[in-house]
Amino acid sequence: QMGLAENQLCFDLIQDWLKKNPKASICSPEGLNEFREIAIFQDYHGLPEFRSAVANFMEKVRGNRVTFDPDRIVMSGGATGAHETVAFCLADPGEAFLVPAPYYPGFDRDLRWRTGVKLIPVDSDSSNSFMVTREALENAYEKAQLDNIKVKGLLITNPSNPLGTILDRETLRSIVRFINEKNIHLVCDEIYAATVFSQPDFISVAEILQEDIECNLDLVHIVYSLSKDMGFPGLRVGIIYSYNDAVVSCARKMSSFGLVSTQTQYLIASMLSDNEFVEMFIRESKSRLAARYRVFTRGLDQVGIECLKTSNAGLFLWMDLSRLLKEQTFKAEMGLWRVIIHEVKLNVSPGCSFHCSKPGWFRVCF
Repeated sequence: QMGLAENQLCFDLIQDWLKKNPKASICSPEGLNEFREIAIFQDYHGLPEFRSAVANFMEKVRGNRVTFDPDRIVMSGGATGAHETVAFCLADPGEAFLVPAPYYPGFDRDLRWRTGVKLIPVDSDSSNSFMVTREALENAYEKAQLDNIKVKGLLITNPSNPLGTILDRETLRSIVRFINEKNIHLVCDEIYAATVFSQPDFISVAEILQEDIECNLDLVHIVYSLSKDMGFPGLRVGIIYSYNDAVVSCARKMSSFGLVSTQTQYLIASMLSDNEFVEMFIRESKSRLAARYRVFTRGLDQVGIECLKTSNAGLFLWMDLSRLLKEQTFKAEMGLWRVIIHEVKLNVSPGCSFHCSKPGWFRVCF
C-alpha cells in the first residue's frame, strides 16, 4: 500500500508516552475519576485546555515564530470536515476556488460534493518544479471571469500534497498580495507543516501576515489537523483557524455536526501540553521522515527513476515515470498505473488524479 499518506513512523513514541501518562485516558484505571465530567455534554467551543494545547502545538510546529489565539480555534471532524465547513462559510453553490495543480484529489470531494462549489485548477509545470506563479493565478482568475464564474477564494496546500514541496517566502507574499488585490479569500491547508524534514524550513501564512504586507486579515483562513503531523487520522482532529470573526462564529455553529469527541480532546490536550514530549516528537519525526526519504530516493535512483528534486516534506515522493509511457498521454499513464497495480502489486497514485497537466507523474507514499 503506497497510495495512502499515513505517518506510522513514530507510534512507538506515542505508545511510550501513553504508558507513562495513563491518566490522559479516561478509560484507564488511573483516569477513571474524570470519566463522568468528560462523558457529559460539553460546550461546542471545545475544552479550553484542548484549544490551548492545539494552539501551542501549532506554534511549536512553526518554530515559535507565530502565535495563535485559542479562542479562534474551531474544531472539526478531521481536515475533511474543516475544508467543507470553510467552503460552506465562504462560497455559495456555483462559486469557485482557484487551486494550484497538481492538488490532493480529495478536495474534489471535500469541497464540492455537498457545497456545490467549483474548483478551478491553476496550471503549473515541471519546468519550474511546479511552482505557483502570479501569472498562472492571473490566467486562471481571468478565465473564470470569461466563463462567468465568480471566484471566492484561493486554496493552497503548504506543504504540498502530492509534491512534497513548500512555498517560499516570496511566493507566499505574492499569493497574499494577489488575494488582497482581488478581494478573495485565502484558505491555507497546512496539515503537513511538521513533516518538513530538511531545509528550507516551513513558512506559514501566519508568519507572512506578521510582516510588513498589506492584507485584509478577514480574508485569511488556515486548515490544520493532527492526521499527518502526529499520525492520528483515526482520531479525526481537524482545526479551522480564521482571522475573520464572522467565519469563526459561523464555523463554530456548524462544527456541532462534526465535533471531536471530548474523550479525544482530553487525551490530546494532555499529550500536547507536555512540551518536552512535543519537542522530542517533532524532532524525531523529522529525523525518521528524512531517513525514509533517503532510502526511497536512493532506491529509485538506482533503477533510473527521478523524483521532484525540490521535495523536502510530506509522506510521499512525486516520481517521474514518463519514460515508461508508451505514448505521452493520460490514457497511457492510466495503462501504466494498471500494470503497477495488477502486475507489480503496488498501489501508487497517477498524476491525472491530482489534475497534473503533464502525463507520467505518480505519487508514491513512504
